[in-house]
Amino acid sequence: MNKKLLLFDIDGTLLASGGAGIRALEAAATEQFGDGNLRGIDIAGRTDSLIARQVLVRQGLEATPERIAAFVDCYLGHLTTLLPQVEGHLLPGVVRLLETLKAREDFILALLTGNVARGAELKLAHYGVWHFFEFGAYADDHHDRNELGPAARTRAREIHGVDFPPERIYVLGDTPHDIACGKAIGARVIAVASGKHTRADLAAHAPEFIFDDLCNIAAVLRALGA
Repeated sequence: MNKKLLLFDIDGTLLASGGAGIRALEAAATEQFGDGNLRGIDIAGRTDSLIARQVLVRQGLEATPERIAAFVDCYLGHLTTLLPQVEGHLLPGVVRLLETLKAREDFILALLTGNVARGAELKLAHYGVWHFFEFGAYADDHHDRNELGPAARTRAREIHGVDFPPERIYVLGDTPHDIACGKAIGARVIAVASGKHTRADLAAHAPEFIFDDLCNIAAVLRALGA
C-alpha cells in the first residue's frame, strides 16, 4: 500500500486558541523586556523561533540561541496558564475528519507547524486531539518554515522506513506561509480559509485545493485522492 503523509498546521487550521498564543507572546515580551507591543511583527504562519528572533531584534538584542530559548520558555509558561482561561475551540469538522483519517491505513497523520513541539502539545492536548498525530516538524527544527517540510520527510522516513515522494505528501494549512512550505517540498497543498486569510488571499498563492473549512469530509477525501 502506498501510504500518504498528511502534514497539518495547527493554529487557524485545526483550532482557534482564543487569543492564548498571541497573549502568551505579549506576556513573555512584557516579562522579559517590559514591552509587550508586538505590532509590526509578522506572526501568522511564522515559527515561534522566528517570532522570538523578531522580538529580540526589536529590543536591539542579538538573537542568540540562548536568548531565543529563554523567550520561548517564558512564552510556554504563559501559554500553559492562559489556555484554560480563554475560550478557544476546535475548528468546524476537525474531529470528524481526524477520526476518519486515523481509521484508515492509507494515511499517516503528522504535524507541520510553526509552534515549538511543547507548544503544539500544549494546544492540541488541551483540545483533546494530540493523540491523532504520530510526529511532527516544529519550530525547534528550524526558524524558517520552509525548512520544516524536509524535517517532516526525514522524520517520516526514520519512523516508517519510507521516503515519501512529493506526490504522496499533503500539507494542510490556512496561511500563504503554509502553502509556500508545502510547495518548497513539491507537496500538494490543501488550503483552508478558517484562519485570518480569505479564499482570495489563499488562491493568489495557487494551492491545489481550497476549502472554507474541513466539514465536508467527502470532498477532503477526494482532494486527498481517496
